[in-house]
This record gives sequence, C-alpha cells and structure tokens, in this order.
Amino acid sequence: MRVMILVCGEGLGHTSRSIAIGKELASAGHDVHVGAYGYSMELIQRKGFKAYEIPSEITLVGKAGSLNMKRSIVATFKRGQFLGLIKIRKLLKRTRPDMVISDSYFMGMVSARTRGIPCYLIVNQSNMEEFFKGKGVSSKILAEIVRISYTGLFKMPDKVIIPDYPLPHTVCRKNLEFQDKTWDKVLFSGPLIGKTYDETTAEETERPHVLCTIGGFGYREPIFRKVIEVAGMDGSINYTLLSGPGVDPESLGDLPENVTILKFIDDQFPYMKASDVVIAPGGHSTMMEALSFGVPMISFPDQKHSEQQNNALVIEEDGLGKKLDYSTSPEDILKNIRLLIDDEKYRNKLTEMREMAIELNGPKAVRSMVEELQKGR
Repeated sequence: MRVMILVCGEGLGHTSRSIAIGKELASAGHDVHVGAYGYSMELIQRKGFKAYEIPSEITLVGKAGSLNMKRSIVATFKRGQFLGLIKIRKLLKRTRPDMVISDSYFMGMVSARTRGIPCYLIVNQSNMEEFFKGKGVSSKILAEIVRISYTGLFKMPDKVIIPDYPLPHTVCRKNLEFQDKTWDKVLFSGPLIGKTYDETTAEETERPHVLCTIGGFGYREPIFRKVIEVAGMDGSINYTLLSGPGVDPESLGDLPENVTILKFIDDQFPYMKASDVVIAPGGHSTMMEALSFGVPMISFPDQKHSEQQNNALVIEEDGLGKKLDYSTSPEDILKNIRLLIDDEKYRNKLTEMREMAIELNGPKAVRSMVEELQKGR
C-alpha cells in the first residue's frame, strides 16, 4: 500500500507524530511518502523518508507570548497559500497514493477528496473559534465563519484520529467539539510519539533532573532565564535546558553548575526518560511524550493561546502536573518542581499514564485501523 502523509509544519509536534506513524507503516512493508515544508521537511528527510515540499497552509502571527488568530488568518489569505490546493492535487496525481494521512493539513484532505483518495485526518483541536471569543464584533463574525468552515471540513475524512488517550483521560478534551456524525468516525489512537519508553536508553544525568524545552528565543526568553535563576536557588536539582538554535549559550553569562544548555536535541527521549520533571509550553505533542514516559509537567502555555491554555488546565486538573504563567515567581516555580519530584501521588498517576500509553500503542492502532479500512475497499 502506498501512503502519502501530509504534515502541517507549524510546530514540530505534527512532524514527530507523523514520523511515528510513518515508521510503523514502513515497518509493516508499506511504501511511505511524506509531504512537508520548512524545518519539518528537513527533519523528515533525516529520518530517511521520501519527502516532497508542499506549500505552508497558515501563517501564524503574534507577539509578546500571544497568538493573534484573526491576524494569522488575514495574513494567510494575503499570501495566497490556499492556492496551494493545485500543487497538492498535482503531487497526489504524480505519486498516486492509495490513501492520504493528513496531520492538521486541511489542503491535503481537501485535495485527496477531490481526487477520490481515502483520507484520514489527525487533529488535537476542533473548536478553532475559541481563539476569537471576547474580542469584539468583527472577531465574533470571523469566529462563526471559522466554525462553519471547520464543521464542513470535519465531514470530509474517512476517519478523524485524535492522537491522545481515550476519554475521560484525553488531555485535549477541552479543545474537541464535533457534530454527532463526526464523533461516529473518531478514533482515540493513544499518544503518537517517535520512540517508546522501552526502546529508549536514559541519558546519563544526575538525579533529580529537570528537562526544560521552553527555548530562549523570542517571547519565551523570560521564562527560559527564570528557569536558570530557579536552578541557582537549589543546587541539588539538575537541569538540561534547550535554548534553540537562535541563542548563543555564552550570551547567557555565568550559569549555575547544575545547568546544562543545549541548542538542540535531535532525540530528546533519552533526556525525557532521565528526567523527573519536564518544563514546557502547552503544546499537545510534548505533553503526550512526557506522559508516555511517566514524567510530570510544568506547563507555561502561551498567553491567549486557547488550545495551550486548555491543555495545561487539564494537566493540572488530572493531577499530571502544574499550569503556571509568565508572571510566576522563581520561588513558586521551584516550589512546584519540588512538589512534582517529591509527592508520591504524582509518581503513581504518571506511572498509570505511562503503562496506558504502552498498552494503547498509538502508531500500531493507526496502522491497524487504516489497513482494515483499506482492505474493506
């Protein structure tokens, strides 16, 4: 079976879970092709997949820790990315896949439908109109247009795959809203992560250990620097911080002895397995990775980013970690780190989530589903 996976490149979470599915399908002997763009495409090529450059679908606009979805949609229309449908149709005509898996890349789903190709959509949010709540009359109108548009789009795929734990354990549950007919074709696959807990050898680090994936560039820099300050307050806890390629670690000055700064990790799973706490924004994929490895989280969701805010809220409500914000003091951050390291109830809950992820085996669940559906055709 020839499979085309089309990836939204806005954030590497889409990329990592698409790679997980691609590896699973390829291991079963299927011919896997991947369409992506930007750094996402580079990463996919390094993993050895047949990759094709596709047009980006949405331009994200924001500042000071806030995503402005209204301006993002306007910028997307101005750049004319939606004309990329023609390019995607040509790609599908040239590669002739038996099926398309589209990870939040709606042009791919629409293009597959117009060519009569079975399509499976991966999403972890369906209530995009949440971005516009409480932002004036024009935003309310735009929110309604977005709601109607996505209601129609979610009718198109043969299956909608939610890369999360099944209800009631679903972390992205506050971001899901479908009509009844769409719910009938929803699969909660379980986490789709690039490497399982048992496949991973832990990095050699001194424990307790905290992995921080916040990054030190742009509007997240204050949190990054605050974590360094927190590390200096308690030398018994060790930290690995990912600064991102745009930050020179030497520009950060003298660092506490218990801090290691890395620009980038191509494989962060060994560090995750060696960690007692993960500090991250509110991205869904990082949360799935941490929970699958049984590690509690401290989440700093982007301001006014409703999806991340909801994810972080569920993490706290379900006893899987803590939701903090940009104004949280270093003293309170350290207090919460110690709590997650020392409190047995968090360790027990996270062990349950790790074992559940192993049992669900998300990539295998997706492969089994699409093989069965394609066999029926």
